[in-house]
Amino acid sequence: MEFKYVKKNFRVVGIKGSGAFVDFGTEVPKLAQQFLNRLDEIEISSGTEIALFEPKKDENHQEGNFIVGLTVKDPLAELPMGMNYIETDQDYVTTRGNIKNIGNLHDQLLRWSADQGFKRKLECYIVETYHSMENGEEEVEIYLPILLGG
Repeated sequence: MEFKYVKKNFRVVGIKGSGAFVDFGTEVPKLAQQFLNRLDEIEISSGTEIALFEPKKDENHQEGNFIVGLTVKDPLAELPMGMNYIETDQDYVTTRGNIKNIGNLHDQLLRWSADQGFKRKLECYIVETYHSMENGEEEVEIYLPILLGG
């Protein structure tokens, strides 16, 4: 498993949702399916599926926001009804692997990030991009926002 630091800009058209963090595992895919059923409404996209998640700040933080959508090369002139455009330009630590191991990937990335001395940036979205593989499997690339210098 490879971990690295990157500076990355994401341009996203998607649908915003919110709910309890414990329900993200079912609510996010449900909203993603609704979004995918509306793909024909988006003029230009790169085709990369993406989700952005509000980080859980502490044990008392029970609910959060998320956005599911697609990356786009440029901001859209007109957004389909009910969709949002968001752009992030952040420093991240990242790793990629089989989506079946997503929990483990997150844990190992957090551990590696802490070992490298990076501090999480809790006011910025965690980003996941999803990539279909030839064998029918799916990979996820995780981007955790960090503060540089400390």
